[in-house]
Amino acid sequence: MRKGHADRVAEAIGTGLYSGYFPLFPGTVGSLAGIAIYLVLRGLSLISESHWLGWPVLLAITFVAGWWSAGRCETLFGHDARRIVVDEILGMFLTLFLLPASWGWILGGFILFRFFDVIKPFPARRVEAVGGGLGVMLDDAFAGIYANAVLHLIRALLG
Repeated sequence: MRKGHADRVAEAIGTGLYSGYFPLFPGTVGSLAGIAIYLVLRGLSLISESHWLGWPVLLAITFVAGWWSAGRCETLFGHDARRIVVDEILGMFLTLFLLPASWGWILGGFILFRFFDVIKPFPARRVEAVGGGLGVMLDDAFAGIYANAVLHLIRALLG
C-alpha cells in the first residue's frame, strides 16, 4: 500500500517518532520516548508544577493527535499494533502530571504506568474495546491516571 502524506504524518505521531519500531518491548520504548519528550518540555519550561497551564494544552494535543494517528495507523498496521505507541506517550504524560521532575518520581511513574498498562484494571480493559484510535488511547489514559493518583497519594503521605 502506498502511503500518502497524511499516512506518513500519522505514522510519525502514532509510532512516537518511530520509537514504536524498536524490535523488543516497543510499548516500554514508547513510554521512555514519552519521558524524553516530557523532560524536553520541562527543560523549556512549557510544563511544570508552577506553570500548570501548559499541561491541559499538552494533554489535549497529545490525546487528539494520538486518537487521529492511532486510528489511521490501525488501517496501516492492524488493530492496536505493537508499533503504535502514542498511547504510551500520553500515558506517561498523565502519569507525570503535576509531579516534581526528579528521577525518583519519573522512575516510580514509569514503573507504575507500565504496571497499570499491563494489568489494565477496570475500566481500562473495557474502554480498549471501544476500538479505533479512541480505544487505543483510552486504556493507556486510564493507566496513566491510576499511576498519577498513586504517585500523588505517596507524595501526600510523605508530606
